[in-house]
This record gives sequence, C-alpha cells and structure tokens, in this order.
Amino acid sequence: MKSLHGQPPQAAELAKGLNGMAAEPDTDGVATSGLRTLAPAETAELLHRLRTNVASVLLGKPDLIQLSLVALLAEGHLLLEDVPGVGKTLLGKALARSLDCTFHRLQFTPDLLPSDVLGTSIFHQPTGAFVFQPGPIFAQIVLADEINRATPRTQSALLEAMSERQVSIDGQTRLLGPPFLVLATQNPFEFEGTYPLPESQLDRFLMRLHVGYPDRNAERDILTQHRAGEPVESLHAVLKADDVIALQARVRQIRVEPILADYILDLIHATRSHPEVTLGASTRAGLALYRATQALALVDGRDYAVPDDVKRLAPAVLTHRILTRGFRQSSRDDTAAAVLREILEQTIVPR
Repeated sequence: MKSLHGQPPQAAELAKGLNGMAAEPDTDGVATSGLRTLAPAETAELLHRLRTNVASVLLGKPDLIQLSLVALLAEGHLLLEDVPGVGKTLLGKALARSLDCTFHRLQFTPDLLPSDVLGTSIFHQPTGAFVFQPGPIFAQIVLADEINRATPRTQSALLEAMSERQVSIDGQTRLLGPPFLVLATQNPFEFEGTYPLPESQLDRFLMRLHVGYPDRNAERDILTQHRAGEPVESLHAVLKADDVIALQARVRQIRVEPILADYILDLIHATRSHPEVTLGASTRAGLALYRATQALALVDGRDYAVPDDVKRLAPAVLTHRILTRGFRQSSRDDTAAAVLREILEQTIVPR
C-alpha cells in the first residue's frame, strides 16, 4: 500500500490535469484571483437551500438529488435514464427553476435539425446583413428531453457545446455559460424510432443516473401534492448564477490525497484489462471521477475526499463509458454494471 506522502507520477498527472493550479486556502469570503471565495458556513447554506428547494417537488429521491448537485458543481453534464413518468423531466425543471439562470427545454424528435439546436444566421433586409439568431443551446441550463430520438447528425451538434462550452458557427466561436449544464433524458427500454447515443456522445456526460420508482409513502405524497396542479411551476430561484460559479470554484479546492488519486487510476486501468471489457474507461473518465469525487465531498460538507466517495460515484461515472464483450443495447447496462462491481470488490481500497 502506498504512503500518503510522495505523490506517484500517475496521480500527479491526474491531479495536475484537473486542478490546473494549487488549491487556495479559505479566506472567509475574500475574493481571490477574481473569483468569489465561499466560507464553509456560506457553502453549507447555499447547498442546503438548493437541495431543499428541489426536494420539495421531487419527493422520495434524496440520493438522486444529491448526485444531480454533484454533476452541477463538478461542471459536468447529466444523463437521466428510466421509464416514462418517474420524474426525469421534473428533476431537470426543478433544478433549473431553483437557479436564477437562463433555461431552455428542447424536445428531441427525428426531424430536429442541428440549426434548431445551435441557431442560424438570417438575412436582415433593412441592413442587408446576416444576423445570427441563437438557438436553445445558448442557455445556462439546457434540458434535452428524449435525446435519443434525434438523429446522429443532430446529436453530434451537442459535442462541441458539451465538451468545450462553446459553439462554432459561420466562422465565429460563441461561448456558453458559465455555468453551463446539459441535462438529458432518455428511455432505455424503447428502441423504435430511436438512435442510441454513440460512445463519443456518452463520454461527454459526467454521470448517467437511473431515477427508479418512489416508495409507497412518497408516491402517496405525490398524489396529494399534485391535486392543485404542478408544484414545480411555483418554485422560485434560491441560488444566483454567481453562487453556482463560486460553488464550482470551491469544488476545485477540495483536497484529494495522492493515494486516493492513485485508487482512481487503479479502477480506470482495471476496466482496460478486464477480460470481459472490449473498451475500457478513457482518461476523460478518470478526470470525471476525480472531479465528481471532489464535488461529492463538498456536498457532504467536507473539504477532503475519501475512498467511499470514489466507490459511491464509480457506477454512475464509469458504467456508460465501458463496452463489454458481445453486448447488446438492451443488456449493456447490466453487464457493464456487473463488471464494475467486480472491479470495485477486487481493487484494494486505500486506508
């Protein structure tokens, strides 16, 4: 077992690639490097307000809400999969309404074109010039409903936006956010008229989560809560865009010991050498797991990450990024999840 002192080369590279600079100490609200720095008490208050607001309309799903906050604070994107009617779109709308950020919802269909997502230039007759009309992607929170119903051409229009947080149109690059979050939904059990997301698209999502059915007590409360209409429509913003940006900056200051970064690399490398895996987790997957681990620590009220953070997040971050032998689209999740459970059980956990 490696010591906490002395950083292994692989761990050093991983940490360097993610942090970019050394974490700055807390300064009790004093801005550093042009960014607002949050005190621990203020961080806890902001997270409590956001979590409570979303939970007031998405009942019985505290773990799902927590992981959604992790995706937001880790500056990633979120893919929600499950059967219709369990709250995928509700979670997206509740999160968007809880933030004082611009929001657009896109209903993906087979006839949706890339220009319907990104925008297009229209000839303005009075001036004799083309004027760019931004598409729905130019929002800080974008809900992409039933993303697998759009054609691959339209799906690929999201690649640059999700990866680079920018859009290149007509020879010009236009920035998105900050913050910028794509929250996509899809039904994994229906294949007619759908186009499965390719590996390059799946890899852009920090996490893929399954919503699941609520328990009986929560479902009874849902029936009662919806008697007077949709409660999500009455939600008010509890965080400003600047608050989200400050929380995201705070995530980068969470301490990750070298031995924990090496544990992340052990898991990543294990997916590449497993006999049942044909395509292992990429370097981007390691970066995603590292950043999500930092975000979960912050959401849990800690300024340091622990191995349990990595173990809890690994299925959500890695399962959709690996391919197993002889997989079919319908059985891919189960096989990849089983392989990942085996890897987590066999990989030595740092103490």
